[in-house]
Amino acid sequence: MNVRTRRWLARASFALVLAAVALVLAVAGWHSLTLVAFAVIGACAVLAGAYWFLANRGALRWIALVLVVAAPVLILLAFAHARLLWVAVAAVALMVLAAGIGRTALSTGGQDAVMPAGPAARPLRPFLIMNPRSGGGKVIKFALKDKAEMLGAEVVLLDGPGIVDVAALARQAVADGADLLGVAGGDGTQALVAGIAAEHGLPFLVISAGTRNHFALDLGLDREDPAAGLNALTDGEELRVDLGIIGGRTFVNNASFGAYAEVVRSPAYRDDKRGTTLQMLPDLLHGHRGARLSAQAGGIRIDGPQALLVSNGLYEMRDVAGLGRRGRLDGGVLGVVAVRVDSARQAVELARRGHGNGLTVLTADEVLVDADTAEIPVGIDGETVMLPTPVRCTIQPRALSVIVPRERPGVPSPKAALEWPRLRQLASFRSHPDGEPFPAQRPPQDRLRS
Repeated sequence: MNVRTRRWLARASFALVLAAVALVLAVAGWHSLTLVAFAVIGACAVLAGAYWFLANRGALRWIALVLVVAAPVLILLAFAHARLLWVAVAAVALMVLAAGIGRTALSTGGQDAVMPAGPAARPLRPFLIMNPRSGGGKVIKFALKDKAEMLGAEVVLLDGPGIVDVAALARQAVADGADLLGVAGGDGTQALVAGIAAEHGLPFLVISAGTRNHFALDLGLDREDPAAGLNALTDGEELRVDLGIIGGRTFVNNASFGAYAEVVRSPAYRDDKRGTTLQMLPDLLHGHRGARLSAQAGGIRIDGPQALLVSNGLYEMRDVAGLGRRGRLDGGVLGVVAVRVDSARQAVELARRGHGNGLTVLTADEVLVDADTAEIPVGIDGETVMLPTPVRCTIQPRALSVIVPRERPGVPSPKAALEWPRLRQLASFRSHPDGEPFPAQRPPQDRLRS
């Protein structure tokens, strides 16, 4: 998209914002400002109530829940009573459209957002490990074993009895002459075998037969049709991606410290995920349970985060929901997201602005996580293990060769953050000698939010 088109999109975004304001003022006059202020206060009350609900037990928790439910109802009733509900809906729709167009205007796109792919040789002795229990039985549902064997692959099913040593299976396959390793299963199993493939310089095949398949998503694979991944055996391309290392083992997605790891570690979590989480969160948020963490990353010290995520590449941080996806897996850096929220005010600020004193986002090539205990739980690609402190995380740039189908959905270009000052400069009618109204947006890897 050229600069001229982006300029006019930026101007259209501001025009829609003005249209929303004009609509409200034209229909309701200055009385509408009172209703808008009431709506903003109500939204803040919802966010604060959500924090109080998670951080307390007993009566306070249920009072907070009432606040979360009642605030939006009262907002709707206020607008309905003033006969301005349709105006509010129309104004919000215009603002949402303005935000979407604004983000499009700020997006530069380009090939730098896509991992380069090279030609891949057809493997002669591929070896695949498949877990028939992963993803609700996708291996059986999509007949992955039969289809893989028809393409010349040797397939081993993890169907017991007992616990199967996946690493031993993969290493024995390498010793027997396998020239490709692959996994149809969860991300934890993917990471384990991927590390062995990288160690021996073999290509790795990802088949999206797990529950969430985050690694497959960020590789641009088809998560709805796991069998499509097998096409890489006959018509594939090679991607060189990074591998994270923690405690002597690899991870392809992330390692989680703090609240999440503590909750998942609980024996009660498997039988009652929601109840266990709600029971444990108050103590974790107030520091009465779990280890007190600290981290050193890229020359920055992070003290007392309640949750800390170290990822293989930085996740997009573009919305209130937080973690999105990774546009590329070959940046050669670890992503770090640390969260500490001690009050409802901080929770509101974090949700409203996407950053605040409780959030740190940065990148580093090494992260050292320490605690006031000898060992801590760590969720590594969804599997919780206990590791001795301090825990060292590093990155191995482009260490893994992943074979993917030539025809695949791909990874969409990362969305631009909606930054109104940059959008205003882009919309400006002033001329700029270099054609760009502002310096190129720094990638998220170069930012620190704290």
